[in-house]
Amino acid sequence: MSETLDIYGTALPSRLILGTSLYPSPAIMQQAITASGCAALTLSLRRQAPEQRGGEQFWQGLRSFNLHLLPNTAGCHTVQQAVTLAQMSREIFHTNWIKLELIGDDYNLQPDAVLLLSAAEQLLAAGFNVLPYCTDDLVLCKRLFELGCKVLMPWAAPIGTGLGVLNPYALRTLRERLPEATLIVDAGLGLPSHACQVMEMGFDGVLLNSAVALAKKPPLMALAFANAVHAGRSAFLAGAMPPQHLASPSTPVLGMPFWLQETQNGH
Repeated sequence: MSETLDIYGTALPSRLILGTSLYPSPAIMQQAITASGCAALTLSLRRQAPEQRGGEQFWQGLRSFNLHLLPNTAGCHTVQQAVTLAQMSREIFHTNWIKLELIGDDYNLQPDAVLLLSAAEQLLAAGFNVLPYCTDDLVLCKRLFELGCKVLMPWAAPIGTGLGVLNPYALRTLRERLPEATLIVDAGLGLPSHACQVMEMGFDGVLLNSAVALAKKPPLMALAFANAVHAGRSAFLAGAMPPQHLASPSTPVLGMPFWLQETQNGH
């Protein structure tokens, strides 16, 4: 099994993708990116006024890391908004990668499954490499994969909550039923242990933002997540022992101790 993360044929040396919003300062963001050792960054064009090149200084700062950039369509509620923003991002960043976000509910920021499928189909036909942000719904993920989305980004919990994996069964089912898909858990992770948990399940990578950016020490938290992702991946490759319902001694008993034998013989 390859130790690189495959994004539409591009091999990334790190399985951790980091977001670029909510940090206390650009300097702290840069420190966190460096500490994470990530190979790709995601950024929100809609919040940087791309039509006015309003985020040019910010984008240039991200380019200086020489990492892969993954633009997203955060804040979009219609197919046309998402498609237009994707086209802008391709022009600005010269990449076909797009993290497709289409929100159907402003309360928990849950993706709109119906519109997501429609937008993904249009973007794939236009030559984009689509990475849809979706729920852990098996049928939705199967439909997206069948459309041609080779990389799926299901949530663990609603975005920004830090609650961790709310439905382990659903995520395990996704991994088992979509063995050929690249699955990256996006949204809801709050602790390094959460990242380790999904990597132990066999997920291919993790995307983080709030969990690092809102930590008291973002660079240190970024390093902690990097170590957790590596540990979880190593555990998955190692193959965990099967769980048992009865206790089993770690040191096998080969025979009865001599003093116990003498006691039972009446000596």
